[in-house]
Amino acid sequence: MIYWDSDAFLGWLQSEPGKAELCEGTLLRADAGDVLIVTSTLAIAEVLWMRNAPPVAKDKADIVRRFFRRSSMRLRNVTRVVSESAQELVWDHGVKPKDAIHIATALEAKVHALETFDDGLLKKSGLIGTPPLLIRKPIAPAQKKLL
Repeated sequence: MIYWDSDAFLGWLQSEPGKAELCEGTLLRADAGDVLIVTSTLAIAEVLWMRNAPPVAKDKADIVRRFFRRSSMRLRNVTRVVSESAQELVWDHGVKPKDAIHIATALEAKVHALETFDDGLLKKSGLIGTPPLLIRKPIAPAQKKLL
């Protein structure tokens, strides 16, 4: 299981150069049944407008909604336990609250890795959780698409 935070989703949904190509690798592996993408229900709304990025236009609503309904994706609710774990991450590790929700959800789901493009989170790889959570950028496809 691979956890995606909102930055990974937005990189793919907005076809951001340098991000979309990497996201494609995880999506291809998910479509092949090799990985399952896990995320928080928070991401459904958060991907619409991330700080320092343009908002996703309403004309893409159907694409966004269908994307989160993929059979290779599992959504986890923001529960009280996750929220209180996120508080601890804010206090103990200086993680921003929304990012802390994503990390707490990933830890609760016991994923293999959390994929993101957030430099602040990438620096926390191996420093949070027991066992330590691997935080990395998405991995590019093993093989390029044929045209």
